[in-house]
Amino acid sequence: MVISPVEPIVQDARNIQGGMWIPSLLEGINEQEMQQLGSKLTAKDIYDVNNSSLKDAIVHFNGGCTSEIISPKGLLLTNHHCGYGAIQSHSSIENDYLKNGFWAKSFKEELANPNMTVTFIKRIDDVTSEVFAGVSDTMDEVSKMKLINQNINKVTANATKETWQKANVKSFYKGNQYLLFITEVYKDIRLVGAPPTAIGKFGADTDNWMWPRHTGDFSMFRIYADANNRPAVYSKENVPYTPNHYLPISLDGVEEGDFTLVFGFPGRTNEYLPAVGIDQIVNVLNPAKIEIRENALKIVDSYMRKNEAVKIKYASKFASIANYWKKWIGENQGIKKSNAIEKKRELEKEFSKIVIEKDLEGYKTLLPDFKQLYKEIESVSLARDYWVEVVYRNVELLGISFRMFQVEQAYLRGGEQGFEKSREATLAKLKGIFKNYSAEVDKPVFEKLVSLYAKKTPKEFVPSVMKDTSFTKITNNIYTNSKITSFEGVKELLSGSGKEVSQKLNADIGYQFGKELHTTFYNKIEPKFQQLNMQISAVQKKYMKALMEVFPTKRFFPDANGTLRVTYGQVRGYKPRDAVYYEPVSYLEGVIEKYVPDDYEFDVPQKLQDLYKSKDYGQYGENGKMAVNFLGTNHTTGGNSGSPTIDAYGNLIGLNFDRVWEGTMSDMNYDPAICRNIMVDIRYVLFIIDKYAGAKNLIDEMTLVHPKK
Repeated sequence: MVISPVEPIVQDARNIQGGMWIPSLLEGINEQEMQQLGSKLTAKDIYDVNNSSLKDAIVHFNGGCTSEIISPKGLLLTNHHCGYGAIQSHSSIENDYLKNGFWAKSFKEELANPNMTVTFIKRIDDVTSEVFAGVSDTMDEVSKMKLINQNINKVTANATKETWQKANVKSFYKGNQYLLFITEVYKDIRLVGAPPTAIGKFGADTDNWMWPRHTGDFSMFRIYADANNRPAVYSKENVPYTPNHYLPISLDGVEEGDFTLVFGFPGRTNEYLPAVGIDQIVNVLNPAKIEIRENALKIVDSYMRKNEAVKIKYASKFASIANYWKKWIGENQGIKKSNAIEKKRELEKEFSKIVIEKDLEGYKTLLPDFKQLYKEIESVSLARDYWVEVVYRNVELLGISFRMFQVEQAYLRGGEQGFEKSREATLAKLKGIFKNYSAEVDKPVFEKLVSLYAKKTPKEFVPSVMKDTSFTKITNNIYTNSKITSFEGVKELLSGSGKEVSQKLNADIGYQFGKELHTTFYNKIEPKFQQLNMQISAVQKKYMKALMEVFPTKRFFPDANGTLRVTYGQVRGYKPRDAVYYEPVSYLEGVIEKYVPDDYEFDVPQKLQDLYKSKDYGQYGENGKMAVNFLGTNHTTGGNSGSPTIDAYGNLIGLNFDRVWEGTMSDMNYDPAICRNIMVDIRYVLFIIDKYAGAKNLIDEMTLVHPKK
C-alpha cells in the first residue's frame, strides 16, 4: 500500500511543528505548511530530479552525519564533532589540530581521509507495489519477509541508474511503504578546516544537550572527483567536485519567528511505540546503559585529565560515549516531564474505543499482543544491552576479542580462504584501534564494567566464566598475560594457518574470557531477542497501519531511518520550567562569561578574547554583538548533526548540531512546547574562519547574500 497523509485542519504554527518528511513527497500539504510558517520555497525548489534543487547540496557525511556544499568548488560544511575522528587522526603532540585547529590555505594543504565517504541522493522512487508483489496476509511473518527481501533484491538489481551509481531500498511506516534511493558515493574527501577544540567543542560534555550553548561546532572538508566530476578513490589527479547546487550564505541573521528548514539524514526515531514499549525503555533499559557509561566515563576522564597523550588518544572515544549517556538521561527526564507514557495510554484508550465501535476485528488484539511481547522480551533486551554496552562498546579488550572471535568463526565456517580474508581485514582494523588504545586505561574499565555485567545481567544470560569469581584477580591475570592487550601480541596470535591461529587464540586467557561472552550472546541472547523482536515488529507494522486508519485526520510522518528528510519550523525560545524563559539566540558574550582559564571544557583562545574586547566582528556582527548559536522548533535527531539550517529563501543561516536536554525525548515523543534543536549561527562560522583563522581564501569561495535587505 502507498501511504498518503490526509489533509489536516491547521489552526496555528504550533500544530505544524514536528515531523521528518520525505523530500520527494512535499507537494501539497507540506508545501502549504512551510509557507504558513514563512517559507517562500516551493516543493520543487527543495527536491527536483530534473533541475538543480536544494537536495543536490545535501550529502550523507561518512554514513553518520549530514553535510552541505557551500561553494562551487565542492567545499563541505559539517559539525566539528562529525569531523572529530578525522581531525584526531591527523593530530599528534607535535601537530595537535584538535588543540590548535587546522586551516588549509590552498588545495595542496588539504588532508586526505582514507575510507571517508559522502553520499548524494539523486532520485527517490516509490516501489511499494513491487516490493509487496505476491505477499499476502495468510503468509507467516518469516515467509512474508523472505519474499519481501527477494522482491527488494529484484527492484535493486533492475533499477534504472548510471554505472557509477548505487541503488538501495528502505522501508517506511514500519514496513508499510518502500522507497528506492539512487545514490552517488564520493570517496576522496579532504580536511580543509577546523577550529580548535576550545571553539569547536566549547562547553564539551558539561554543555552537551544544554541551552544556552556557545559552541562553534563546525569543520570543513572538500569533495574531490575525477576529470568527469564522478566518484573516484583518492588520487593526486582528482579535482574539486563541481556541484549541481551549492548553498548561498545569508549574512542577515535570525530573529524569533523566522522560518527554518533543516535538511539531512536523521538516524532513528520511534514516534509510534506503544506505551508499554516506552515504559520499558525509560524504566529498564536506559537506566542500565546510563550506569554502564557513567562508570566508564569516570575512569577514562581521570586518565585524560592527567596525561596529554591519553587525552589525544581518547578524545573522540570519550565524546562518543558521553554523548548518548547524557542524551539518555535527558530523554528519561523529558518523557517523565511531558507525561508521555500516560498520553500514549490515553491515545491507546481512544484507539481501542474506536476499534470496538467500528468492529475492526483485525486490530482488537494489537495492544494486548504488545503487552505480552514486551513482557517476554524485557530480560533478553536487558541482557543484550549489557553485552553491547560492556563488551562491544566500552571495554576495548573485549571489543578486540570479539573481532578475533569473528576471525575464528570465519575459519570454522569458510576454511582457510574465509580465514585469510577475515584475518587481513581484522588486522587492518585493529591497527587503527591500537593506535588509540591504552591497556592502562582499559584495565580498570574492564574490572568495573565486567563486574556490573555479572551482577546485573539477568542470571540466565550470565556466562559461567563470570560466576563466583574475583574480578580483580581475573583482570590482573588477563592484562598481565593476554597477548590481545597490544597490536604486536595480536599479530602474533593471528600469524599462521587457520588451525594454528585457532589453537593460539583458545590458549590466550583474554580471548578465552571474551569468547565465552560472545558465544553466550550468539547462542542464547541474540536468537531469542531476534525471534521476539520480529514478532513485535510484525505487530508494530500492523499497528502503524491501524493508527492511520483509525485516526484519519491525524498527520503521520515515517520514522527516521537514515534517509534524506526535511523538517521545518521556526526560530523560537522556550520555557523549560516555571518562571524561566530561554531567549532563542546566544552571543559571544556568553563564551567570555563561561571562560575558565586552562579548563579543557571552557578555556577560550587568547585571540578570540582579543576579538571580543575590540568588538572586531567585521560584517558578521550585528549591533555590536556576535551571535553564536540559536534555537529552532525543527524535529531532529542523531544523523542531523551537520545538517544545514536554511531560511525562507533557500540560503544557509545555520548548522544544526544538538538538541536541548529537556527535548531529547523527541525520538519517541516530539513536544513543540519544549523540543528545540540547537544550531550554530552561520555568521559565527564565517567570523571564526575569517577573523579568527584568517582563512580568507575559504570566504572568497562562498556566495554571501542579504535576502532580508
